[in-house]
Amino acid sequence: MNKSRPQLSFWQIWNMCFGFLGVQFGFALQNANVSRIFQTLGAAIDDIPILWIAAPVTGLLVQPIVGYMSDRTWTSLGRRRPYFLYGALLSSAALLFMPHSPTLWIAAGMLWIMDASINVSMEPFRAFVGDMLPEQQRSSGFAMQSFFIGVGSVVASALPWMMANWWDVSNVATDGGLPDSVVFSFYAGGVVLLLAVLWTVFTTREYSPEQMAAFAEQEMDSVHQQLQGNEPPRTAAQYLKACWVWILAGGLSTALVAGFGLEKELYILGFGLMLFGGLQLLVAKLKQAGKEETGLGQIMDDLFAMPETMKQLAWVQFFSWFALFAMWIYATSAVTAHHYGTSDTTTELFNEGANWVGVLFAAYNGFAALAAFFIAWFANRTSHKLAHLVNLWLGGLGLMSFLWIRDPAWLMLSMVGVGIAWASILSLPYAILSCSLPTQKMGVYMGIFNFFIVIPQILAASILGFLINHLFAGQAIYALVLGGASWILAGVLVLRVKEPQDLAAFQASSTAQ
Repeated sequence: MNKSRPQLSFWQIWNMCFGFLGVQFGFALQNANVSRIFQTLGAAIDDIPILWIAAPVTGLLVQPIVGYMSDRTWTSLGRRRPYFLYGALLSSAALLFMPHSPTLWIAAGMLWIMDASINVSMEPFRAFVGDMLPEQQRSSGFAMQSFFIGVGSVVASALPWMMANWWDVSNVATDGGLPDSVVFSFYAGGVVLLLAVLWTVFTTREYSPEQMAAFAEQEMDSVHQQLQGNEPPRTAAQYLKACWVWILAGGLSTALVAGFGLEKELYILGFGLMLFGGLQLLVAKLKQAGKEETGLGQIMDDLFAMPETMKQLAWVQFFSWFALFAMWIYATSAVTAHHYGTSDTTTELFNEGANWVGVLFAAYNGFAALAAFFIAWFANRTSHKLAHLVNLWLGGLGLMSFLWIRDPAWLMLSMVGVGIAWASILSLPYAILSCSLPTQKMGVYMGIFNFFIVIPQILAASILGFLINHLFAGQAIYALVLGGASWILAGVLVLRVKEPQDLAAFQASSTAQ
């Protein structure tokens, strides 16, 4: 039996990643229109961030669980493809129903269901590339995913506008509900998501358990063992000791927020800390009862025994995604106030600025799709770390340039850098990580890696409002400057990451000495 993964052709990689087009299509429709749905159903502006917290919390819970389960699944469809399929069926149904939610609480519940379903499909796609491709092709595989993310985001984000302006679908609701342009866009999104995922399910065959075991055996050389780590699972006593630290820290944070009358979003931090402490307490009790093999206990053990490379990449991801969420949350407020000179949402000038932000967002996703394959080429001819550092710094300069550029038309140039950074964030960290993970735990570790996307999202939603109001005198433009600085810092932290070739070179030099 061949113990090495064979190289796949361009079209084989295309087929295995095509489903991501549908997954991102659903996410982009959700991100662009759910706030509009909430407002239509009567949500106050101040309540929308709390309603949106469903998305990161759902990803935090669902992705590691699905990753853990998919590592242990073998069916006639394979290891990861069942999750693609079932997640796509649920996601498509949720997309069809979401624009018809009759009340706000049903819409909020549908957001949970839709986000959970999309996460069920999305998480195994990351592990799928690690399963199917040899190390030297993984940057190309994740670049292909970045390309489909860019294409899906551009088309889905602009779809209601296209419906109204290209196909003369009504853009005004006469019954107090959503306009047909939004409703039909969700219908189209449900169909595109399902068909794209079905394409990957039926055009790509997964390797058998025997083949995967052979690949794992071939990869378990000394370099990979050191990168993958070999720490023993934590004991019940260790979990019990740690849980009280997290619970007390969360309780103290919550008390301080209440005592000083700070923004209500800061409660999220305290509750999050207490929740994590509570999960550790539950694991401690399970271990004390002799239930060592529970899924929750094994996921927590894997979290605390992350490979060294994953720990180093976690900090890169943390600051990378903090920058992204700062941009996503505050770009409209920053551009309308700093470049159009108004924060009055009732004025034509404000809406002109808000529309231009939508164009800028579509543009950076388009630039990301174009940059994806160049990034893979650059990384393969230099190194993943150097390529990612350069890309993050370009993005950081792009975001910080919002402060200096006064003509909003020239912000399109800023979005070139942002798009390059976005494409890099979606590909290179995963290419580095997949080469440093044990094959049998690829899914669960890819799910755990999502923590370092979700945690900065929750942090950004919690503290950026406080910083803008109390440190930046209410000027949202400085949230983008802070995001740019965060990308610069993430680029510096890339230099700390150890890849297999780094450790192999170190071992060779040590042996020579």
